[in-house]
Amino acid sequence: RLSCIRNNIWLASCGVLSSGLAVLSSFGLMLFCGVPFVVTVANAPFLILGVGVDDMFIMIASWEQSSKKKEKSSVKSLLAETYAEAALSVTITTLTDVLAFFIGTWTAFPSVRSFCLYTGTAFVFCYIYTMTFFGAILVLNHKREQGNRHWLTCMRVGVGEDQAENSCMYNACCIGSCSRQPSQPEGEHPMSIFFKKYYGPFVTNKWIKLLMVLLYGAYLGGSVYGCTQIREGIDLRNLANDDSYVIPYYDDDEKYFSTYGPRVMVVITESVDYWNETVRLGIESCAQNLE
Repeated sequence: RLSCIRNNIWLASCGVLSSGLAVLSSFGLMLFCGVPFVVTVANAPFLILGVGVDDMFIMIASWEQSSKKKEKSSVKSLLAETYAEAALSVTITTLTDVLAFFIGTWTAFPSVRSFCLYTGTAFVFCYIYTMTFFGAILVLNHKREQGNRHWLTCMRVGVGEDQAENSCMYNACCIGSCSRQPSQPEGEHPMSIFFKKYYGPFVTNKWIKLLMVLLYGAYLGGSVYGCTQIREGIDLRNLANDDSYVIPYYDDDEKYFSTYGPRVMVVITESVDYWNETVRLGIESCAQNLE
């Protein structure tokens, strides 16, 4: 927003900070519990950031709607209305994400298991911080706006005859308008208007609803069939760049050596005297017998 009072840069920044705190908390807890940290876990913060910012937008949108409906209500009632509108959506989103990643801990791959543990725990912390920390930030930002304070300096912005002699640049930075008049309250967001006037009536049409049910039934049937066909495994070629030497190596390995079966390795777990010729001959004899 151009208004120096209605600008919510700090609010958005704290929403991102909330996701960062969730990542730090989950990583700290998992490391404290001795869960191994693998390279794939480094991708988890991007997932948490996406979900955390999504929850932030839901909270802000619910707060804006509550503020418009109850302009003179107390902060407690506004926050209660916000949680009543947003908490259900945020909770369902978090539950589905946590369930999906904790199911992934059943895999036989230790690296995938660690990734799912770290990420699932991070989603739990993300939910906690959104419901507590970010809710408090919403209230503080609301009090700043009610106090007519600047978004950056938090100094009170005065609007009146004493501003008439100030330059346009000063008024644009400190009032939000070069006209030396306070910025007017914003109307309904164009996206909200689109969904309310056009998309909503379209989706609630009886034929569209029937089509939605049929499409969902087809999707559900395909999902069930896909679950019966899924196989656990990984192709190492998919982990390399397209121009990596690893890809032709695995191609040649599969082409020329796939008929020989898996590689067999022998590990000597005891401490032996390799300097002793008799021991070396015994090891060689053992390897020949295995061959």
